[in-house]
Amino acid sequence: MKVLYSTLFIVITDQITKFLVKGGTIPVLNIHVDGMYYGQSINVIGDFFKLTFVENPGLAFGIEVGDSSKLMLSLFTLLASIGIFYYLYKSRHQKLIVRLSLAFILGGAVGNLIDRTFYGLFYGYSPIFYGRVVDFFNVDFFDFTILGRTFDRWPIFNIADATVTIGVILLLIFHRTEPVKEQEAVKDIDDQKPQDAIADISVASETNNLEMNDSLTNNVEDNIRKEN
Repeated sequence: MKVLYSTLFIVITDQITKFLVKGGTIPVLNIHVDGMYYGQSINVIGDFFKLTFVENPGLAFGIEVGDSSKLMLSLFTLLASIGIFYYLYKSRHQKLIVRLSLAFILGGAVGNLIDRTFYGLFYGYSPIFYGRVVDFFNVDFFDFTILGRTFDRWPIFNIADATVTIGVILLLIFHRTEPVKEQEAVKDIDDQKPQDAIADISVASETNNLEMNDSLTNNVEDNIRKEN
């Protein structure tokens, strides 16, 4: 379960970057960060890559949902995270890349779950489970339309979103190779069975021939002795 270290690293990195962007105060640690104001953009690589502070109250791509749906989304994410953790434990004997993919997905899910669950309480704008996810990576992209909305840039995202996407892609690539290899191994075994059967029949036939020859030889020798 060492892959959970990567999950922990993702969650910590995700939360630190969100705190630096949104800002806030942690009195216990005597930490205060001003952060960025909402909607502020900082060019990193010209217009291609920016840091833009926005908050997502709903689903991916900024899709708005009602209050009841927000609660359901938070609870679903919580249950999904528990399910992924359990599956990660059950698949601890699988290939490292498969377990690492699950760890990436888990880290991203937990990172955004913290926002939805606790940010409303921490920043004082909503009760538990009704928080908004902090996004800030703003990347230029070709125009595309999804769910009836047209985008001229990729929807603003965060580290948690990125790791979930990476984890899903890796899982789709490498998890599908495992059954193929297993099927090839089974096919090799099945192909080998007729050959083994033929070999067994040949050995048995040869053994029977030898036994028959020995029997004939013994009978001839007995007849010769009787005649003498």
